[in-house]
Amino acid sequence: MAIRHNNALQRNHFRKDWDQRVKTWFNQPGKKVRRRRARVAKAVRVAPRPVDKLRPVVHCPTAKYNMRVRAGRGFSLEELKAAKIPRKYARTVGIAVDHRRQNRSEESIAANVERLNAYTSKLIVFPRKAKAAKKGDADAASTAEAKQTRIASVLPISQPKTEVDARAITSEEKEGSRYHDLRMARSDARLAGKRAAAAKKAEEEAEAKKK
Repeated sequence: MAIRHNNALQRNHFRKDWDQRVKTWFNQPGKKVRRRRARVAKAVRVAPRPVDKLRPVVHCPTAKYNMRVRAGRGFSLEELKAAKIPRKYARTVGIAVDHRRQNRSEESIAANVERLNAYTSKLIVFPRKAKAAKKGDADAASTAEAKQTRIASVLPISQPKTEVDARAITSEEKEGSRYHDLRMARSDARLAGKRAAAAKKAEEEAEAKKK
């Protein structure tokens, strides 16, 4: 119903005390400085170790974004086993581990195993005791040259190439119809069970007639 004339507004709810529920963000600049100081303090505390952990390469969820890759939560136990890195040792040298993650393809295992191997090749393990170095520990020269870095900058995650190089269409590709081929393949996949059942039934009837 449209409002006409200079009448009083019906059901007017204007006294809501909105000023008591307003949320401000005036502390944003101060929070920014505080976060930066916390990052610097953490870097000093963990030095000469990296400030972040090594993360695996995983594909984004949903069909819309699954062609993109990003950093995952941690490496799966299968990937660590393929790279011959014990799961308990991995956490001590800056490798993130996710025991719940499952690999769905051989390509993902190979990519992350290669990432682990590249990390271990660059890794400098300091001995617990300088005078009693164990197997796998770095020598004095390597430890002296060690510098604190970010793993994300040393081993970045790059997006796979999705562009396809243009080429001429061959004479074999011009013959027939690709649309027809796709429809026939879809039909064969849909009717595979019915056709197998019909063939089995016909075979049983043929054997019954022979008897």
